[in-house]
Amino acid sequence: MDKNYDPAAIEQRWYDQWERAGHFKPSGTGKDPFCIVIPPPNVTGSLHMGHAFNNTVMDLLIRHARMCGRDTLWQVGTDHAGIATQMVVERQLAAEGKSRHDLGREAFLERVWQWKAESGGAITRQLRRLGASCDWSRERFTMDAGLSKAVSEVFVRLHEQGLIYRGKRLVNWDPVLQTAISDLEVVSEEEQGHLWHIRYPLADSDGHLTVATTRPETLLGDTAVAVHPDDERYRHLIGRMVKLPLCDRQIPVIADDYVDPAFGTGCLKITPAHDFNDYAVGERHGLPRINVLTPDARINDAAPAAYQGLDRYQARKRVVADLEAAGLLESVKDHTLMVPRGDRTGAAVEPYLTDQWYVDLTRETQPDGRPGGLAAITRPALEAVRSGSIKLIPDNWEKTYAQWLENIEDWCISRQIWWGHRIPVWYGPDGKDYSGHDEADVRARHALPADLPLRQDEDVLDTWFSSALWPFSTLGWPEPTPELKRYYPTDVLVTGFDIIFFWVARMVMMGLPFAGEVPFRTVYVHGLVRDHEGQKMSKSKGNVLDPLDIIDGVDLDTLIAKRTAGLMQPQMAKKIEQATRKQFPQGIPAYGTDALRFTFASQATLGRDIKFDLARCEGYRNFCTKLWNAARFVLMNTEGMPSLPAEPVRYGPAERWIRRCLAETITKVDAAIAEYRLDYVASALYEFAWGEYCDWYIELAKPVLQEPDADPAHTLGVRRTLVEVLEALLRLAHPLIPFITEEIWQQVAPRAGRGGDTIMLAAWPSALDFDQDAQETAEAVAQISLLVEVVRAVRNLRAELNLPPGQAVPVLLSGDGDLRTRLERNEHLLRRLARVASVEWVSDAAAPQAATALVGDLTVRLPLHGLVDASAEMDRLGREIAKLEQAISRAEARLANPAFVDKAPPEVVDTERARLAEFADQRATLAAQRERMATLAG
Repeated sequence: MDKNYDPAAIEQRWYDQWERAGHFKPSGTGKDPFCIVIPPPNVTGSLHMGHAFNNTVMDLLIRHARMCGRDTLWQVGTDHAGIATQMVVERQLAAEGKSRHDLGREAFLERVWQWKAESGGAITRQLRRLGASCDWSRERFTMDAGLSKAVSEVFVRLHEQGLIYRGKRLVNWDPVLQTAISDLEVVSEEEQGHLWHIRYPLADSDGHLTVATTRPETLLGDTAVAVHPDDERYRHLIGRMVKLPLCDRQIPVIADDYVDPAFGTGCLKITPAHDFNDYAVGERHGLPRINVLTPDARINDAAPAAYQGLDRYQARKRVVADLEAAGLLESVKDHTLMVPRGDRTGAAVEPYLTDQWYVDLTRETQPDGRPGGLAAITRPALEAVRSGSIKLIPDNWEKTYAQWLENIEDWCISRQIWWGHRIPVWYGPDGKDYSGHDEADVRARHALPADLPLRQDEDVLDTWFSSALWPFSTLGWPEPTPELKRYYPTDVLVTGFDIIFFWVARMVMMGLPFAGEVPFRTVYVHGLVRDHEGQKMSKSKGNVLDPLDIIDGVDLDTLIAKRTAGLMQPQMAKKIEQATRKQFPQGIPAYGTDALRFTFASQATLGRDIKFDLARCEGYRNFCTKLWNAARFVLMNTEGMPSLPAEPVRYGPAERWIRRCLAETITKVDAAIAEYRLDYVASALYEFAWGEYCDWYIELAKPVLQEPDADPAHTLGVRRTLVEVLEALLRLAHPLIPFITEEIWQQVAPRAGRGGDTIMLAAWPSALDFDQDAQETAEAVAQISLLVEVVRAVRNLRAELNLPPGQAVPVLLSGDGDLRTRLERNEHLLRRLARVASVEWVSDAAAPQAATALVGDLTVRLPLHGLVDASAEMDRLGREIAKLEQAISRAEARLANPAFVDKAPPEVVDTERARLAEFADQRATLAAQRERMATLAG
């Protein structure tokens, strides 16, 4: 092995070798298949921290199952990302001075396919860098022929069952893209705006009602003013008419419980075609729905001529000016409001009334008596979780899942773009619609004459529609493939909580009726990856981390350039540059993939967001280095050792102790994986590998290996234990840190009597293999555990007294006979590990003044006389206490400042409080030490 651990030298090499050898493919044999489907990343995407975390979790589960002998399939693929991909290609065309309309639909789609072939594989190449052991030979794409067939098959069946329909309803409308978008593509953020108070004159007498609105231009589409039925101020006006300002119309005053009498004036303008809540009110009262906007958010011809053709914001200014001129503008107030914007364009999203295709999820029965969507689709999906057929982890998400399905709306599945699965519906001259896989299938299926002209619907399906079929369409459905029979239903789905509704529930809805089973047995729901202060990572905050930068490293200038690229405001770019220089003055060093994966796993607490801190990456990079150096030590000290013992082998207490520790660690890791507590997996591996194996057992082994007169059988037992425990540890850690474990295992495994092409196909370690001879092992564990605690106590006392590391110290011990017997058997190790000059057993009464520590019923003392200069130590401690008191004063002042406590993020305030508590504890400890020194000096 090379002297230094260099992840760049091993990671890509091993991944290429694994993939070439086909190690990621399932065997297709055996009785215990295990399957995970990847949440398909957008084909336009690049690896971000969420992807990296999500795929680390999946890869750990897959590698563990593979080593347990299960027939594993990690089904991989990408999503065609309709809107995102179309935008990428349209930008390319715009740079050439063209639009998609210049090319026409067919030529534009050819251009998109060309882009996909040339540039659409970036995300899958990056997943390989992360170590993802997917079966790339089975990679799917939501627009490939097989999945496209599945999409049309599901649509046609649902349409024929009456569970897909076309209707005019409100949708989220992006006026730049000119298409409906899903709730997930809408980002609402607080913005400063205004609240306009407008007078609506009574039609039959003097007087008026005053309404407040944040969008005065929409009054052009008002069809009522609503008040609460119990509001005494307006009860006498219910049923009367008011004059709609600026329009030659009268609208009624209606009563509805939706109105909050305490908000504003207690009167609400109702615009059913431009507000989701107003739409619901309008449905209850049978109000007309007047759409006053064009698809690009201009005023249409349903409004008065004075406003037609104006952009919505130009119309707002004109309406406000005309209201003021007419004496109908009562007041204008500053107002903070939530503005929904399209995540792709940044344009304010409009609730827009338009014809769209929907999946029925809410009807109990259809007009012809057939089951409606509630009975056929929604209720079975709800029951699947309630009955336990599907388990969500953590289980609090089951309540959220149920609440959403119980309050679900019909699903809008159409989009007004060109890239995607075109709606498989054709219209006849009379407007009647027919579904089928293609035009020939439509004519045959519906017995239509060959000369009847047909026109296909122009819209495409929402990408979530094809994604909802992912667990079974990727396995070959609707064909009865061997893969579908063997791997469906899949075992576990790993996903973020933000797409439980958009994806998880819809996969259940589609899997039950079409594949005949739930799509997965378990859903592991994880949180979002945030920055080290708990803030959401975003371009505008300048806190985005690129996983590949963490793996490969990045210099400061490149990091700044990446973080400020595309920012329109120079002031913001400057602020982000300054913050980046402060946080990463040397850029980001290369930590390697294994360290990044270890960091993710260590923070994978159930259901919580992940506060990602690069300091942890450094710690786990150091862990990998520690493991590397330990392996070099083991290899140097086991060279020439036979693969099987040719001589008698004797295991001493330390060997039995470390084997028991390994067995306990295997048991902990097994339980943690079963419970999806990957943070417990990481902590168990770290504590055993760094603490028990590297820091303790290797040090306990050195005296035997270095003693020329040591018992040969014991020496062989030590050598075998070193290599066998290391080899098992590598297998245990492989799912988490696959690259370094493979590199080391290739050299260690033969010495442990194991072979094979790769560690990923080696058997998962068993606790039973390392926990034998219970009675002897119990005594060995007691001896070594006591030794370890006493060594720690001596080291802590040395540190407390500020003694030089190389200074040998006398130790005084007090305790009962069993403790003394156990410790005397290992006194030579105590002397070596703790730098002890002498060991003396004394009674408590006879003990001199000493620094003292308790280890159970054992008292450990370092006599102070002759060890320390009490006066000098008092001076040193006084200086340290003074520094702490200054730090405490600063922290107290900061926490006493309301501007800090009220305005800083809660996580920052909590951190400052924790620092203050830590300073106070340190001060108390040093004060006690100084008091002890004062006694000695006196």
